[in-house]
Amino acid sequence: MTAGPVGDVTGGNVGAMRSELVPRLEVFRGELTGYCYRMLGSAFDAEDAVQEAMVRAWRNLDRYDEDRGTLRSWLYTIATNICLDMLRGAGRRARAVDLGPSWSAGPSLGPPLPESAWVQPIPDHRILAAGADPAEVAVRRESIRLAFVAALQHLPPRQRAVLILRDVLCWTAEEVARLLDTTATSVSSALQRARSTLRGTGMISAGPIRQMDEAQRALLVRYCDAFERYDVENLVALLHEDATMSMPPFAWWLRGRAEIRRAILGSGGACADARLVPTSANGSPAFGQYRRSGPDGGYQPFALVVVETSGELISGITTFLDPERLFPLFELPMTLEAETRI
Repeated sequence: MTAGPVGDVTGGNVGAMRSELVPRLEVFRGELTGYCYRMLGSAFDAEDAVQEAMVRAWRNLDRYDEDRGTLRSWLYTIATNICLDMLRGAGRRARAVDLGPSWSAGPSLGPPLPESAWVQPIPDHRILAAGADPAEVAVRRESIRLAFVAALQHLPPRQRAVLILRDVLCWTAEEVARLLDTTATSVSSALQRARSTLRGTGMISAGPIRQMDEAQRALLVRYCDAFERYDVENLVALLHEDATMSMPPFAWWLRGRAEIRRAILGSGGACADARLVPTSANGSPAFGQYRRSGPDGGYQPFALVVVETSGELISGITTFLDPERLFPLFELPMTLEAETRI
């Protein structure tokens, strides 16, 4: 949709309308952040894109014509154009498991890759509205899981926008066509190509993310207990036989309970005496991991750990080694006292 000018808006009226617009714009911040995150694969880039969209909307209020579309659709048009500009010339973000075959447990992790190489995690509370319809929340959680966002990165940017708008946000082909200034036929064709590409990636075959239930809560309690006690055998027993473990920014990743066990035991107790603080990321349980540091016995941030489950076991553990940026994003404390436990 291309916004048209509003001919009868004077400068004074624009100023008053801008003041009234700010709270109306903020209503859409969460869902716009989710949309931009799926497009860009980075929570930081998504927040930058949304903030820029808000600023542009505020500055260009005199071009908004409510007879040609809703404020929501106008914002999505602005945000989409910003995302398409940001993706121009950008490389594809990925997970470690998508970059090559699994490694064997050993001392080398290989060289770190730049932040722009990775699908980054995002806090659930930034994009999943509290009190929303449970069925809608379930769809939203599915569409922000790390594997799905990584699969989206295989799509050309405009196809990516079409698939998110049609299959995740349930826009009509006509609505998407107005947003992208094209035809409904072109939108439908792009959607079919995007769906075919996603099926071909083989990256989104994992079972659905289910709502947290008592069995999953018990699993996570056992995981935290084993982790904090450095009880390797009980920790590994909670993993699927073909569970994966990765540690961005390194391309290193492991598959299988036996390899993960070897890696933990071969780390020389690097994770011993750790603390975990719960949060949630990408529709999955997550934890801020802290290590003891300093003479006062306190704990300092080490990593954000995203734990994916399937059935009654853990299917994947992704440890993001960027606490300086991620902990503030997830509203996790930057220090823990010596006696702190979850």
